[in-house]
Amino acid sequence: MNRRLRQYCLLLLGAVLSAANIVGFVRSAGLFPGGFSGVSLLFQELCTVYLGFTPPYSLFLLTLNFVAAALSFRFIGKRFAVLSILAVTVSGLLADALPSLRLAEDQLLNSVFGGVLNGASITLCLLAGASLGGTDFISIYVSEKKGRDAFSLILAGNVVMLCVAGAVFDWQRALYSMIFQYVSTQVLHTLFRRYQQRTLWIVTDHPDLIYAIIRDRTHHGATLFRGEGLYRNQPRSMIYTVVSADEVRSVIQETMKADPHAFINTQRTDSLVGRFYRKPQE
Repeated sequence: MNRRLRQYCLLLLGAVLSAANIVGFVRSAGLFPGGFSGVSLLFQELCTVYLGFTPPYSLFLLTLNFVAAALSFRFIGKRFAVLSILAVTVSGLLADALPSLRLAEDQLLNSVFGGVLNGASITLCLLAGASLGGTDFISIYVSEKKGRDAFSLILAGNVVMLCVAGAVFDWQRALYSMIFQYVSTQVLHTLFRRYQQRTLWIVTDHPDLIYAIIRDRTHHGATLFRGEGLYRNQPRSMIYTVVSADEVRSVIQETMKADPHAFINTQRTDSLVGRFYRKPQE
């Protein structure tokens, strides 16, 4: 029950922050945030300029996300898709209901802090087991299938969309929007590490006990090397394993509790080929 409550709190907070970002930075500064949010704002502005009326932002946002949510329901997880639609709906309706508020006059400040807030809102929803829709659905699907972080690929796709916006409207707005999107992606990489891996080398005198911690906490396998410690010329055991980046802290903490004399080397893993367990989305 506590887990579900925490999940919904994170989800709603992420949706509210996303709407606040649209109102406080994106819309007031004329930015295009990329993804389906950016496409929705682009369509909204096209209607305003060429058709003489402004349809609701949420209308485009929900329509564009319908197909992506249906694919997520089938290929990623049912609960993930339902929670994501809830987050998208709350964010879109709030963005329409709240009046625009210009927090900063400088475009660079709007781009940087808007990108930070955007990355934080996406991260909160991802930690809640959902997304804010659009290209997040695509990036998560690719990440689940390929076992690697695909958010940088989505950044490249967003740049293409922003180039279209620049050609239609204003290149300065498009370039500032690219800064916004880059900052957002970097914040996301820093805060959300589900699709990043770390290699652990653990030298210990209690290999069975340490592997039990790795197995129970991460469901990953490990390889045991037997060797000799050259400082004291005593037999030592070294465990080699690869875990998700968000699991490293708990593994190290439990390892040091079980063996305070353990020696642990952590390395970033850029590429991984082979079977690697990842907890599925609900």
